[in-house]
Amino acid sequence: MTRDHLPDVRTRRVYEAPEPGDGVRVLVDRLWPRGMRKADLPMDLWLKDAAPSPDLRRWFGHDPARWEAFEDRYRQELAAGNADVTKLVDLARHGTLTLLYAARDPAHHHALVLQGFVRAAVSRGRGGQGPLVQA
Repeated sequence: MTRDHLPDVRTRRVYEAPEPGDGVRVLVDRLWPRGMRKADLPMDLWLKDAAPSPDLRRWFGHDPARWEAFEDRYRQELAAGNADVTKLVDLARHGTLTLLYAARDPAHHHALVLQGFVRAAVSRGRGGQGPLVQA
């Protein structure tokens, strides 16, 4: 992958139907989506630890007024790295990745921050070893 091309990392609500080009579909919410049976969610993986920490999630509360501060705090959590974030970076290096989330607000949800973080990590050529420090 060249630096000129961002990896194909998409976001999609869990309640939307899958599309043929989704690639690997990964649920990135810490909690299972309300009203959804496990058998009804077409996904390949559930990586809970790629989601914001419980404290950060509760603090944000999907309040758009806290969005910018949430983005900064969540990026700091992601930069510390963990096995689930590393797995997402590795998946994005090898093909299309779709991050599944349940939040209602299409403009203020953690999968958008995660999408940008994963794209940047892949573009920098990181293999996912060590902290994934955002440049």
